[in-house]
Formats: sequence, structure tokens, C-alpha cells
Amino acid sequence: MSSINSAALESIEQGIDQLARAYPYADADYLHQRTRNGLQYVTKQLEGRMTLRQHRELLIDTGWLFLLNACVQYDRGQREAANLSKAAALRIGDETGHGEIKAWAWEIEAWFALTQSRWDDMLRAVEAGHSADQTHSVGVKLYAHKARAAARMGDARLVRDSLDAGRARLDRLPRPDHPEHHFIIDPDKWDFYEMDAYRLLGDDERAAAHARSVIRISTGPDGTEISPMRAAEARLTLGVAADRTGDIEEAVGMGTTALAADRKSLPSLLLVADELDKELRSRYPRETASRDFHERIMTIKRGTTQPELPF
Repeated sequence: MSSINSAALESIEQGIDQLARAYPYADADYLHQRTRNGLQYVTKQLEGRMTLRQHRELLIDTGWLFLLNACVQYDRGQREAANLSKAAALRIGDETGHGEIKAWAWEIEAWFALTQSRWDDMLRAVEAGHSADQTHSVGVKLYAHKARAAARMGDARLVRDSLDAGRARLDRLPRPDHPEHHFIIDPDKWDFYEMDAYRLLGDDERAAAHARSVIRISTGPDGTEISPMRAAEARLTLGVAADRTGDIEEAVGMGTTALAADRKSLPSLLLVADELDKELRSRYPRETASRDFHERIMTIKRGTTQPELPF
């Protein structure tokens, strides 16, 4: 006898799917609470009687929740808690033989390493992710991370090779029904990855073109931003391009708007904001606007400390 039925399992999966689709725009605190509630509920269900198949399905659900939790915790500045959630997801992926969960856990590790400038760790995580899964869109994201790291290391050839490989993988995949889902990569997200790489290589014209495309795609018909985190980084890219052409007013304006976004991934946002900050202070060290922008970044950094929780 089982204490859980198929309808309950389906309801859990639908709830996780809704959370993953809300990730690009929903408030981080809200997502954090909902994900924690989901983990508590699913782990409670695992204490009941069920078949082996049901037990594996619930473990897989738990793995996806831990993946999402790791992302939200890192967005909120909870680095230690995010690492624990990522490790839990990787362990569940190993126990259930679920390659996609394992690959996403490695993708998250690559993202952590990227925002912390740990290039060797990042490249190792990318290769581990590719080894875990060769069929889902997570591979596209792994190639994108590799391109972004290569750009920061100044390896233009590796950037191009990684972008080409990622684009080829993406072109072989069907277009998803729900491209907003955090664990699904679709063609519209590719502009974002190319934007980041070209900005770092100093190809400002291409970077700005991709940034404008990212902002357009990230804005709904009614003007509401449906992907505010990507739009914020796109504005920072336009700020860098403007700074390099001598337009400090446009550069600071774009940067200030980006930092004011309600929904933000602090590590990723600050990684790009620091680039603009360095450009501004290098070119305009005595300008009040440049100093004010630097102070805005420092204020955000001083306020990013979150209490470390296990979940």
C-alpha cells in the first residue's frame, strides 16, 4: 500500500514547474520561502509508505527544489547555504541516476565559480556537467559559461569555439513551450550570453546590439519587464559601451537604472557593475557622477550580507 497517489505526485511536479517559471521575475524572498516550503512538504512525504518508483520520483522532485533553492539563495547573497543546496542536488542526482539534475548542479557550481573569478574551477565544473548529461539544454548553458570565462581570461578563440558549440547544441533542440523556465535554455536567451562575451572582448558594437535585443526580449507587450535580471545586465553592457565612446551621462544613467532593478541576482549583477565602475573610474576619476556610481555599488555590497540558513 502507498500513502501517496499519482495525483499528489503530479501536483508536486506542477508546483515545482511553476516556481521554476517564476524565477526570472518573482521576488527572491517569495521564491525562497516557497521553495523551502516545497522542500519541507516533499521530504515529509518521503517518510510515508510508497513504491520504489514513487520514492524515486519524490527524490527527483527534491533534487529540482534544491537546485532552485541554490539559485535563489545565491541571488540573495547566501553563499554557504547555496553551496549546501547545490551539493544536496548533486547527491540526489547521483543516487537516482538523474543526469540532468547532476548537470544542472555542475552548471550552478560553474556559475558560482564564474562570479567568484575561479576560472579553473569553473572550467572543471563545465566539463563535469557535460559528462553528466549530453541531451538537454543545460549543455547550452555550460558552453555559455565557458565562453564567458574565456572572455574574462582574454582567450578570444576559446570564446568563439564555445559560442559556436553552444549555438550548435541549441539549434538541435526543439523550441520549448515555456522558455521562461529557469532550467530550460531557448534561443531568446542566447543574445544574453553573446552580449556578455563580446563586451568583455571589447567588441562594443556587437555587445550593444545584443544588449538592445536582450532588453527588447525581456519586455512584455505592456512594457512590463518579464526578465528583469537579464535586462539589468544588458543596461550595464550599454553603459560600458557608452563609457568607451565618451558618453559618461549615458553610461552612469544605464548603470544606475540597472542597479535599481527590484529583482536582481546580486553576484551576477555586481560582477558586471564592477566592470562599468572600473571603466568609469579609469576614464573619469574626478567626475562626481563616476564617484557617485562607485558609492552606489559599495552601498549594495555593504548591504548584501544575509543570515546563513541551512535551507
